Amino acid sequence: MSRSSISARLLGGVLALSLLPTAGCAAVSAADGTGRLVIAVSVAPLTSIVSAVVGDRGRVEGIVPEGTNSHTFEPAPSVAKLLSQADLVFLNGLGLEEPTARLAEANRKPAAKIVEVGTAILPADQWIFDFSFPKEDGKPNPHLWTDPTYVIRYARFIADTLVERSPADATYFRSNADRFIASVDRLIAALRTDQETVPGDQRRLLTYHDAYAYFGRSFQWTIVGAVQPRDFSDPAPRDVAALIDQIRAARVPTIFGSEVFPSNVLAEIGRATGARYEDTLRDDDLPGSPGQPEHSWLGLMRYNLATMIRGLGGTATNVDAVPVAQTDVVDRAVYPQ
Repeated sequence: MSRSSISARLLGGVLALSLLPTAGCAAVSAADGTGRLVIAVSVAPLTSIVSAVVGDRGRVEGIVPEGTNSHTFEPAPSVAKLLSQADLVFLNGLGLEEPTARLAEANRKPAAKIVEVGTAILPADQWIFDFSFPKEDGKPNPHLWTDPTYVIRYARFIADTLVERSPADATYFRSNADRFIASVDRLIAALRTDQETVPGDQRRLLTYHDAYAYFGRSFQWTIVGAVQPRDFSDPAPRDVAALIDQIRAARVPTIFGSEVFPSNVLAEIGRATGARYEDTLRDDDLPGSPGQPEHSWLGLMRYNLATMIRGLGGTATNVDAVPVAQTDVVDRAVYPQ
């Protein structure tokens, strides 16, 4: 996330026409007018992954503007037209976009399919509940896309969904997914190498927004905690005092903020503990501008991982060297700004 402040949560709908695919042929979208699939996607990282798999066989358009708090997003009425035209709607799921899911269901055209990717690939016994997403609320932490191992599953599931919709393009979609997954594998290998340069027990994350629970579990990083409470407000003074004690005890060298959640509280905690305050992590706001290579899920995670490794005293030489440009697929997705 990055440019604006906490804002809104989801969508609305109207209108649509659809031509059913004949056996063995790609689905035809009357709304697009080109015979390509029309695909709506919620948050920017997921839009990037979908676009990498879809390539030029569909029109991919994001829903949630970058720099917006996706947990509280309220869509403008103008989103209705996109939803009414979409052949596929990809959501992260896991409780992140419930109003969007309801509105998409209410306004989709008959042949359209709504897919919650995270919910589909993550069994309930692997859900993580924590400070920001307590079990009593019934909604797990939804931030699977910050864990590269799950993003590999995202890409495969997205490819399977596209093949089901357009069987004639199966080889194309699966080849794109394989190329994307190879890039993710390179990033994972670089991360595993560079994280070994983080001294001793310093592989500890204290963030403002609670976006790295699954990443921590997969890569053996300790998640010290998250500052932001579940209602996305600033923490109470007693919670701040407890965090200060915890940071001092754990000797956390850097606390990580988020571009989309400016926080005077983290700056205060940094001053009180001597920890450095790094405020540039991105949860779902892609670096750069649409059309640039770094404006991608790979660009997002390369930046975040390098920032975290350096912030904790390591070197990110291998992560920095991971290429983010996709040589065979141009990202033509529409990203709301």
